[in-house]
Amino acid sequence: MHTRLLPLLIVLMAAVLLALGVPLAVSLAGAQQQKVVVDRIDDTARFAALAQFVTEPADTSGNDINERRETLSAELRSYYEVYGIRAGVFYRNDAPMAHAPDFFLPRAGEVRDAFEEALLSRRSHDPEQVWPWQRSTLVVASPVIRDGDVVAVVVTESPTGQMRSRILQGWLVIAAGEAAAMLLAVGAALRLTGWVLRPVRVLDATTHDIATGRLKSRVAEAGGPPELRRLARSFNEMADNVENVLEQQRAFVADASHQLRNPLSALLLRIELLALELPEDNEEIASVRAEGKRLAQVLDDLLDLALAEHSAPDLRIVDIGAVAAERVAAWSPSADAKDVTLTGVCPPTTAWADPVALSSALDAVIDNAVKFTPSGETVEVTVASNGDTATVVVTDNGPGLTDEELTRVGDRFWRSGRHQNIKGSGLGLSISRALLAAGGGSLSYERHEPHGLRVTVSVPRNAPAGEADGQGLTER
Repeated sequence: MHTRLLPLLIVLMAAVLLALGVPLAVSLAGAQQQKVVVDRIDDTARFAALAQFVTEPADTSGNDINERRETLSAELRSYYEVYGIRAGVFYRNDAPMAHAPDFFLPRAGEVRDAFEEALLSRRSHDPEQVWPWQRSTLVVASPVIRDGDVVAVVVTESPTGQMRSRILQGWLVIAAGEAAAMLLAVGAALRLTGWVLRPVRVLDATTHDIATGRLKSRVAEAGGPPELRRLARSFNEMADNVENVLEQQRAFVADASHQLRNPLSALLLRIELLALELPEDNEEIASVRAEGKRLAQVLDDLLDLALAEHSAPDLRIVDIGAVAAERVAAWSPSADAKDVTLTGVCPPTTAWADPVALSSALDAVIDNAVKFTPSGETVEVTVASNGDTATVVVTDNGPGLTDEELTRVGDRFWRSGRHQNIKGSGLGLSISRALLAAGGGSLSYERHEPHGLRVTVSVPRNAPAGEADGQGLTER
């Protein structure tokens, strides 16, 4: 969510800054050009005043007129030499009254357009905007009016290098301000998203902890908006209620199992005493004795399941290969008694697990594999790792399970209808799954071709939160 919310805020803030910066940059460019245009208008007005009474053609004799023309020419030459601005005063027939440099004439282009506009007694106004990347000139023309008639036109053609430089410098200042504002906005967005999403991250982590069996986890106060703080408190209240319900359920199962053991033990004892008064081959008493022992086993498994779901795991770094090899050796006599070959490929592989819980889970899985594998077949135990997870895969060549049965295997008290005559309570895999889940492990089931079942016991190779220094294990 952070990676989605932060870019959205940054894009919105960038759009706002651009919406403010672009008009400001355009306004700055227009102000700089308007300043130059006003200066040129003032200059052309001054030259028009000097040329107002120099209205005779260049070949007309008259010392006073020639003197005024010489004065005007000197002003224009000085103006050109000092500022580099071409300027000239031209009669209506394009003949020059005075101009500098000598080749400057209103023949074509913008100069001609401005000249013709001034002949209509209109002063240049609002020339087209010159941008920093355009190497163009700025033309301004003013009419010379005498007795209400336009007798000549003053035209100036200004280079725009300095003006474009000033515009560019102003834009750089605006860009620097925009960049600084953007950095501040990004910093503010980071703080804002962190403030808003911190409770969400804490809530997500706590939800994951509870989902993986750490029911004591609660959402700590992490600031944020009032709505999210209220959500955190509501979540904690919900977690407390759920934990209380589960605790009551576990306590009921444990108490019921414990309380039933005494009368059941007394009942079994009475059955044994009754059996002494009956013939040894009495089938009814043998059946009652077997059912009583099975009920005692179910009560023991129920108590083990309640303890497994209630107790916290003792997680530590364990050599999974050594544990698996030990369980293979322990179950080898049982496999030999059934004429089943039990093999193990158990290289050293470290992971985080509760050794007792892992051993119990392997016992349940290997026991089932040996129990349901026909004589002459093989049960294989293989230890491997894929970087983040270590696995113990137990593969048998028994009858296997159907697709529907695979979805139910591991449920409490569930047993396949084809295996009801085999000893068991249907709680062994449920207990193993609860023991593994408390430490972040899992049990999974799949078919083994051409027949049989593959059971995978998975445990994490990275340290769980709060364990050791939180560092993962290196490959061995």
